[in-house]
Amino acid sequence: MKAIYNANVIQGNAILPHHAVLFTEKILAVVPDASLAAYSVGESYDAAGQYLSPGFVDIHIHGSAGSDTMDKNNQALDRVSESIARTGVTSFLPTTMTMDLSRIETALDHIRTRMNPEQEKKGAEILGAHLEGPFISQTYKGAQSATYILSPDFNKIKQYTDIIRIVTLAPELDGSIPFIEECRRHNIIASIGHSAAEYEEAMAAIAAGASHITHTFNALTPLNHRKPGVVGAAMDSDVTCELIVDNLHVHPAAQRILLKTKGINKIILVTDAMRACLLEDGEYDLGGQTVFVKNNEARLPGGVIAGSVLKLNEAVYNFRQNTGLPLTDVLKAVTVNPAARIGVYDRKGSLDAGKDADMVLFDDQIAISKTFVKGSLIWRRDEQ
Repeated sequence: MKAIYNANVIQGNAILPHHAVLFTEKILAVVPDASLAAYSVGESYDAAGQYLSPGFVDIHIHGSAGSDTMDKNNQALDRVSESIARTGVTSFLPTTMTMDLSRIETALDHIRTRMNPEQEKKGAEILGAHLEGPFISQTYKGAQSATYILSPDFNKIKQYTDIIRIVTLAPELDGSIPFIEECRRHNIIASIGHSAAEYEEAMAAIAAGASHITHTFNALTPLNHRKPGVVGAAMDSDVTCELIVDNLHVHPAAQRILLKTKGINKIILVTDAMRACLLEDGEYDLGGQTVFVKNNEARLPGGVIAGSVLKLNEAVYNFRQNTGLPLTDVLKAVTVNPAARIGVYDRKGSLDAGKDADMVLFDDQIAISKTFVKGSLIWRRDEQ
């Protein structure tokens, strides 16, 4: 049995000072420090008064530290997994791009291989795939390649229903409603994104089973008092909403407006990070397109925003600063909410006994000092 003690433990809506978490690969108990002597603890870690939270879950991330989900190299996912641990992420959905279908299939094959429980893992756990495209709008393609955009066809992804957790699509495209209904039957989240849909088209998709919005406000028809668009449909329905809180993609005021209309339980912070995350400014690529990164902005040569270099712990800090929410509420958007959204809250997203011992230690600035996945210490700041 291991223990992390002298921590401010995040437990639901409460912060428990001078508490400890007992764990193996699973959480065993959260107890006051004063009671630790009653337990046979082997390895222990002094939290030094820092916050101890459930590990963060990123359901929309393309890459990090020079590697990308779409890389042909089957080691790329390992590098992404290991690198994002320093940002507090303990599990994630590698996210594809709109490229040639065979290239997407290769990426999904790599994801399936890395999810094999017999594969050795050193970083954040892969929980499945987020398929962003190719079933998207030409008009609102953002940094996705127009060359490979396709009409929704469930047969094109049917062999990967075991690993795909989310599919981003434009519901105004022909065939989208049957596609959404098939997603629902296979327990895949149909997410509206990169879409030119009118409000009515978005609401029809939601009625058919679409239940999520990809990077809300970005690459979507905006809210207008006469044409509410996808953003209006998001606010006027029960869908969950991704939000990129780097203060570039979405103005802080718009973040607060979304929070007021949806409530914190419907908001999921994501990074949408590309391979330049954790690296210096320079020239990179995303989905086969050149991207220039400068001053924490990733853009195509024409100026279109191309993913982000946001770290998830920074998103937590920014959202807390922008909204004034209590820390426990902000953390829901990277723990409870994403875990529940993709159906893994039975083992992720909180420090309840019996769940995976995915945990992260951080200070008031949300600077990560230690990250644990299934009870193993996979990253610590003082070793870097």
